[in-house]
Amino acid sequence: MDEGTGEDAAGAASPLGALADLAGSWLARSAATPERHTGAVLADRFDRIAWRDTYEQAPALRELAAELGERHPHTDDLLTDAFLAAYKAAPRLREPTGMAPSRLVNHRIVTALLESPDFAELHRETVGDPYAAAMAVLAQGTALRRMLDDSHPARDRDERAALAGRDAEDAADAVAEALRQAADGADAEGSVPGPAADAVRRAVEDAQDAARRAASDAAHSLAVSVPGVRAAARGAVAKSAAAAREEAALMRAWGVGSGELERMPFDERARLAERLRAGRLAEWAELIGRFRQMAAGERARKVENATGELIGVTLGDDLSRVIPSELANLGLPELRAVFAARYAAGELMLYDSQGEQATGRGAVIACVDTSHSMYEAGPGGITREAWAKACALALLDQARHAGRDFVGIVFSAADKLQVFRFPADAPAGLTRTLGFAETFLGGGTSYQRPLSAAGELLEAEFNDAARTRGDIVMLTDDDCGVTEAWMRDWNDAKRRLGFRVFGVGIGAPRVAAAGSVLAALCDNLRSVEDFTDVHAAADLFRVI
Repeated sequence: MDEGTGEDAAGAASPLGALADLAGSWLARSAATPERHTGAVLADRFDRIAWRDTYEQAPALRELAAELGERHPHTDDLLTDAFLAAYKAAPRLREPTGMAPSRLVNHRIVTALLESPDFAELHRETVGDPYAAAMAVLAQGTALRRMLDDSHPARDRDERAALAGRDAEDAADAVAEALRQAADGADAEGSVPGPAADAVRRAVEDAQDAARRAASDAAHSLAVSVPGVRAAARGAVAKSAAAAREEAALMRAWGVGSGELERMPFDERARLAERLRAGRLAEWAELIGRFRQMAAGERARKVENATGELIGVTLGDDLSRVIPSELANLGLPELRAVFAARYAAGELMLYDSQGEQATGRGAVIACVDTSHSMYEAGPGGITREAWAKACALALLDQARHAGRDFVGIVFSAADKLQVFRFPADAPAGLTRTLGFAETFLGGGTSYQRPLSAAGELLEAEFNDAARTRGDIVMLTDDDCGVTEAWMRDWNDAKRRLGFRVFGVGIGAPRVAAAGSVLAALCDNLRSVEDFTDVHAAADLFRVI
């Protein structure tokens, strides 16, 4: 026996137990090959269901996967990881040592995406939203292609490591097979013939060599870096974050809530986003958002019977307006009964104030001029039509918050008119809202046709629901005549139904000047010259 190794000399018979001890670690390795994962992002089955459902609904994702798959392996797994990184609330990466070597390139790319400075901003828009996460992946498509191209040398190293790993596993299997054959040839006393024992020892030596090569190649593979991947990832994440931010802002500008978006099928939401990004609707989004923000601010200031400018002291029982000297009485036990008695009698001293009060109760009707001249752009490149439509959509919000019906009337010449109804007791409907916003009739301008239609709507509301005090807002850039007979009927309708008429001359001071036809028709009139200024209409939202 060789005392240095504890092994029998070559060619001599060996005890089976000694050979089993020598091969023991390799037997365990052969029996339990460690699992190698193909996904870099840790995910449960619900996350993967979200990915599969989104993938099936999104032709663009399937097209990207097919395009990348033509030149690179395992790109389906890469797209899954990129989606899960954006979708999961707290994405975590698997340890590289637990990855299949063939997927280490994917791990490097997803790591670079997660470590990008703009990823947190992107994640705020995509977390929990399969559609937004898918859009982020699509926005990263070009950069993913470039990162995969740059990763070819690293992939070659990973493939060598994978091959070395398979060789080590085969060598471990060979040890197990050699020991089995040795056991089959052992005699009754457990002695293995020399050639069979030598075969076991050679298999162990080969396994040791294969394991050393596999460990060396794996270490080099894990340590390899891919030049350009981090820079490309930063660009990809910044681009997708900007796209997600712009689309979210676009949806908010058009009043589409996150809950409504989550219920919307993928393809419908994609078509909506494309529609809003196209043409005039995209150009108006920022203006509409500012109008809605301004209107919401005015609405917050305006409460029915709210206090306004302080004008003195009065008596009453409104505890929210009690003056400090009255409240001081509560601090003295002997005066609390006096305070209670005065409160019961309504004789507490209160601050007295006056402010603007909303008086409208009937429908809000916005008549929007869409004659040819409304297409003319003003400061900032904003057209007269854009300002008018943005104001009208903010009035739609105003009406819905007040529980009032809204009607949008798009008009131009006497023979061109379209009516869009938004009842207070039904959802506004984005399709109808966009239809109202997109409608442009062209031609000349007629006041009588749209105002007559508005008066008829208020008359019908009065007959059906006995509601009066509606509000009509006329948004136009032109002044045109009306007949005396029509004017008499108009004034009779105003007295009978109690509605108010507000006029806005857009880019045309003469329309809102004293003596103009619009001035004669309206109770309240203003002119707008700067189309970037949404506050020119602020008073409308305080009194409507």
